[in-house]
Amino acid sequence: MHRSIRWILLAGTAMSVLAGCAEMGKSKPSMGFFVTSSNPGTGGNFGGLQGADRHCQALASAAGSGNRTWRAYLSQQAIAGQAGINARDRIGNGPWLNAKGVVIANDVAQLHDNNNISKATALTESGGVMNGRGDTPNRHDILTGSQPDGRFIAGAVNTTCGNWTQSDANGSAMVGHHDRMGLDDGVPAKSWNSSHQTRGCAIPQLKTTGGEGLLYCFAAD
Repeated sequence: MHRSIRWILLAGTAMSVLAGCAEMGKSKPSMGFFVTSSNPGTGGNFGGLQGADRHCQALASAAGSGNRTWRAYLSQQAIAGQAGINARDRIGNGPWLNAKGVVIANDVAQLHDNNNISKATALTESGGVMNGRGDTPNRHDILTGSQPDGRFIAGAVNTTCGNWTQSDANGSAMVGHHDRMGLDDGVPAKSWNSSHQTRGCAIPQLKTTGGEGLLYCFAAD
């Protein structure tokens, strides 16, 4: 074989090998959003924001995504000497993908304006579809303690189960609907993060409106 032809063939083979290695080196888009598949068993009491974050981190780790820094989408009210904290300020900058690689939102602004959260996309940490309205049991209430814009709710009304330390029947918290469905066709019923108050903070009370003390978790790194 002519030397120049041989070099061309060898060069082409080398380029193919390098391209193949580069393709193999590409990592799949990392999960950055999920709905918790379960509550720790304490209703609205997560031990504060940090405890809720640990719950998100533990579920993500069990699903193989513990290498990221996870935060619960929860606001904290300005009560009992505690400063108000906005859920939107805790979750990083995005973009966020679900367990199947579907983009939920590219940034905080899109998340609170025109996101891709629905029953089909708001998957659990393992990629499962969470029950919504019409399913038995309905589990579409997701704890947030937030206004539609992702900020904490001012005032004396308890909208965070005592900043996520209550697990009794006397507290209350704002929830959203992950399936964007409710009793009517109104804006609150379709809200993913600010639909209505719960009837209490214990799991039995949370279940009465279609919930179980579940959270949205976002990768903040």
